[in-house]
Amino acid sequence: MDIKEIINGNYVKNIIKRITNEYNEDLEQEVYLKVWKNSDKYKEQGNFKAWVGMISANVSKDYLKSSRKKISDMTVADEDALLFVADKKATPELNILQKERQKKIADAISKLKPKFKEIIILYEIENYSYEEISKKLKCPIGTVKSRLYNAKKELAQMLCELL
Repeated sequence: MDIKEIINGNYVKNIIKRITNEYNEDLEQEVYLKVWKNSDKYKEQGNFKAWVGMISANVSKDYLKSSRKKISDMTVADEDALLFVADKKATPELNILQKERQKKIADAISKLKPKFKEIIILYEIENYSYEEISKKLKCPIGTVKSRLYNAKKELAQMLCELL
């Protein structure tokens, strides 16, 4: 069997289908590309069809590994999923708690050193990037990052009961 018979036939397609349980033209194309790119590595004494079959199987197995990983990363246990569901109804108690929490955070920010307070407000509240803050405050980006880190560290200490 030569290359024309392998390409025109369903040999590669059938191997992919057998391993992945689906017809996947992208995988088939990837097999043909690998065969073409690695044709110089093929040893004439071997069976060309078997060599192409091995490449097809390996590409299919790699695909399964990657797709399984994607699926497993995306699945969440039922108990965990419930944690991500937000309660759409805001009760008066929740509103009061939220306002108290916001007041504590605002008070803590106001107690920060001026340079830390400025960085936190620009980065966390006004959503400036490091570069924008650096330009606005006329200081290096490293200084911005350092101040932001230290400001967050101080806030965390002041707000440890909220965390």
